[in-house]
Amino acid sequence: MSKLSREKIIEFEERYQAKTYSKRPVVIVKGSGAIVWDENGREYIDCVGGHGVCVVGHCHPKVVEAIREQAERLITCPGIFYNDARAELVEKLVKIAPKGLNRVFLCNSGAEAVECAIKLARKYTGKKGIIATVKGFHGRTMGALSATWEAKYRKPFEPLVPGFTHVPFGDAEAVRAAINNETAAVLVEPIQGEGGVNVPPREYLKELREICDEKGVLLIFDEVQTGFGRTGEMFACMHWNVVPDVMTVAKAIAGGVPMGATLAREDVMLSLKETEHASTFGGNPLACAAANAAIDVIVEERLPERARKLGGILKEDLDEMKESSKLIRMVRGLGLMIGVELRLRCREYVFKAMERGILLLTSGLNVIRLLPPLVIEEEQVRRVSQVLSEVLVM
Repeated sequence: MSKLSREKIIEFEERYQAKTYSKRPVVIVKGSGAIVWDENGREYIDCVGGHGVCVVGHCHPKVVEAIREQAERLITCPGIFYNDARAELVEKLVKIAPKGLNRVFLCNSGAEAVECAIKLARKYTGKKGIIATVKGFHGRTMGALSATWEAKYRKPFEPLVPGFTHVPFGDAEAVRAAINNETAAVLVEPIQGEGGVNVPPREYLKELREICDEKGVLLIFDEVQTGFGRTGEMFACMHWNVVPDVMTVAKAIAGGVPMGATLAREDVMLSLKETEHASTFGGNPLACAAANAAIDVIVEERLPERARKLGGILKEDLDEMKESSKLIRMVRGLGLMIGVELRLRCREYVFKAMERGILLLTSGLNVIRLLPPLVIEEEQVRRVSQVLSEVLVM
């Protein structure tokens, strides 16, 4: 357990850390699978999952061992040299990605992956315009923030990067109408996460693909939250058999170690020339070793299939709950990416669940979001359902 007392942990974070997080009064010091423990040894079922990072669970033994072995051998190696762990990873990523995304840029986060995608779109097309969606979230760096819709994230930092417009999510004809001679790309989450776990209409992504092909603009999918089995397929776009020109991934890629990646068609990626984009820590051997192990776990343990099965159980429980709850307006999602929209603000109910040993995430003011590790056990899923029933059925 921690060398610091609970009081000192809270004191030091409150005194020295930037005040950019809405803290909850829990000190997490240990994790395994879908369980985390506080400093007193109390356990919680973690349906926050590091905001979707912990697809393979906390401290998966294969990821831990890969990190240990790599840390003893080589931690850093810049992109100007070749490296074995990096070479192994980029091949694995191309093999599991939608067919045709055969070039990879490695970075450190989802926001960085989106920044690369924006630069690719502008460089490849020679145009500046990016069409994003209402309620879309793409990150907090200046380019990614410009693509993000929510005013509370954007307003304090304006003026942002010019050239971004927003249209309603799920409305392909709105995209068609917004495209003009300066449009480089359409950027969309296949399923919106931060915006409320919004699943698109059945034909939406296919229609976007057709429109982009017709108009000669790039289609970019932000799979930072939806990637690596979360929704029941390796990548969410596979539910609709639609392949983008560029795809951004992060969160679950390296088992909890910070990493992101931008995947693209070869002609698109190779439009970036030497010195036009780089990342000091991107593709470092430690993160690559963790990612290699995490991807092996996802494939070998068939975690996308597990997400479909257990997500189906959880969603069925929640749908039944909705029938007897005055609080629940709607349940939506795919796999183990589930949103429960309430008729009231959800913060109070998230805290009530935490008191009962379940950690939940929010999405906006009134949506409870569940992003548990895909290794969660069925009995743990049932416990989550039980607690949510205690909290939400009134």
